[in-house]
Amino acid sequence: MSSLQPVRGTRDLIGEDQRRYRHVTETARHVSGLYGFEEWQTPIFEDTGVFSRTLGETSDVVTKEMYTFTDRGGDSVTLRPEGTAAVCRALVSNGLTQSLPLKVFYAGPMFRYERPQKGRYRQFHQIGIELIGPAEPLADAEVIACGWQILTALGIADSVTLEINTLGDAESRAAYRAALVEYFTRFAADLSADSKQRLEKNPLRILDSKDEGDRKIVADAPTIAAHLTPLAAGFYDSVRNSLTALGIPFVENPRIVRGLDYYNHTAFEFVTTQLGAQGTVMGGGRYDGLVKQMGGPETPAVGWAAGIERLAMLIAEPKTDAAPIAVIPAGDDAEAAAFGIVQRLRAGGIRADIGYKGNLRRRMERANKAGARAAIILGSEEAARGVAQLKDLVSGTQSEVSLDALLEAVRALPSGSPA
Repeated sequence: MSSLQPVRGTRDLIGEDQRRYRHVTETARHVSGLYGFEEWQTPIFEDTGVFSRTLGETSDVVTKEMYTFTDRGGDSVTLRPEGTAAVCRALVSNGLTQSLPLKVFYAGPMFRYERPQKGRYRQFHQIGIELIGPAEPLADAEVIACGWQILTALGIADSVTLEINTLGDAESRAAYRAALVEYFTRFAADLSADSKQRLEKNPLRILDSKDEGDRKIVADAPTIAAHLTPLAAGFYDSVRNSLTALGIPFVENPRIVRGLDYYNHTAFEFVTTQLGAQGTVMGGGRYDGLVKQMGGPETPAVGWAAGIERLAMLIAEPKTDAAPIAVIPAGDDAEAAAFGIVQRLRAGGIRADIGYKGNLRRRMERANKAGARAAIILGSEEAARGVAQLKDLVSGTQSEVSLDALLEAVRALPSGSPA
């Protein structure tokens, strides 16, 4: 019988992989908290309509990538492929549309059935923030600034480039759509099969095509700049001016698009050249129409999501946890007292462990192998006198310490790791 393996496109997070995942998540949680974002957790699966209605019935995510199934009650449910729709559903279903503005942070697994490759899995993980309520361009700048500060705190801001664009307002978008239809119709015979369909249903998505033939045609396609209303142009100016005032560098990329109608105004991506084809590590924008599409009132909102796996590949290896203190009973009759010491150290915030079996030499070998900072050796005679031997495994020195003073003696050990 063959041994069971993780399902294709999934992986176990163990050792350094888990430390990287935790460092990204905890850093994002801390920085977003400084901005006032409060963490929400939504279910891992939702009614299929939460995603099929909001991501677009013709999108690749809905037609090719969602994990959708019928449960035993006959309901169609979907493992969440992204976090924004779930947050907006939670906003509406919990009656929070009267409590705006709201700042939401989330972190957790998402699921898409796609070809696994470097930095991309079928179960992947994202962090994200959503600022729901404000319609002002300053909100867009604040969301971007929060993302930039997280990347800075992770030590990778110099490895990424912020690219921004505007999608305009509804009037700008309608004019731009008409210009794109006119342009791409001239090249309809040369477009890929997917882009031919998009030409009829959603021509903006052709701009995001990965097909090489399409990309050559897209290179000369009109941009939205000439079709912006004065209001939309002013909004975009305000976002750029705010980013400049905050000292956040950016470049403009007129090819950043969002194909769905509820997106408007700002669209942005943080990209890197260090991960090959998977260059986008964080992306977002304004989506003023999504909450209404969920059944709520017209509600402005802006946010972003970032792939934890991709960020984890860019960061330096996180520090390991503090070296443990090994508590070693010298004889079975000292085990109960030794275990009491372990618990006392843990209650005092010290990472400590105890060997379960073996003679003194074997337990010391295991302590050294585990990278212990020091060893507390306790025999029955020491326990009777209320003392223990504290051995510094860095310097090799050993001293007798009162059990009452043991916690402070451990805290007073010089920092360092055993050789």
